[in-house]
Amino acid sequence: MEVHKICVLGDFAVGKTSLVSRFVDNRFSSNYVASIGAKVDVKEIALPGGAPSRLVVWDIAGTGTLTELFLRYVRGASGYLLVADGTRAETLDRALELHEAVESHLAALPFVGIINKADLESQEIHRDRLARLEQGGQIWICSSALDGTNVDRAFELLFGELGTEE
Repeated sequence: MEVHKICVLGDFAVGKTSLVSRFVDNRFSSNYVASIGAKVDVKEIALPGGAPSRLVVWDIAGTGTLTELFLRYVRGASGYLLVADGTRAETLDRALELHEAVESHLAALPFVGIINKADLESQEIHRDRLARLEQGGQIWICSSALDGTNVDRAFELLFGELGTEE
């Protein structure tokens, strides 16, 4: 069985832990507890082509800045989800900075960007900005960990990227 380390990256309180909980256990908790370090979950899935794979999902504590510890957590990943909070535009800027840091210090890895909290009305990240990122070859999807909208789809898009890296 193939094993893939997947990291979930982004600023504080963008919903990384909620996205992982929704994906791995199909649950959501409204109790916010800041992650410290990294929390690791495992889920078995079938990647494109049907091969069974084990995903080791690293929910890495939120950060807007690059640290050596952050780089150690990400090292060895097959790919990652880059998460921003749709109600706080600055979290997209920080997510893109983390993406650049991963690429410059580690390697260009497959990733999918997620604008989380799509269920909330006060969206600050505009669709035209995402369209520009997508025109540059990036994949971005809007999701809601609360109601599950596009959570599995975001992981599926990443799986598709993993399946094409060979």
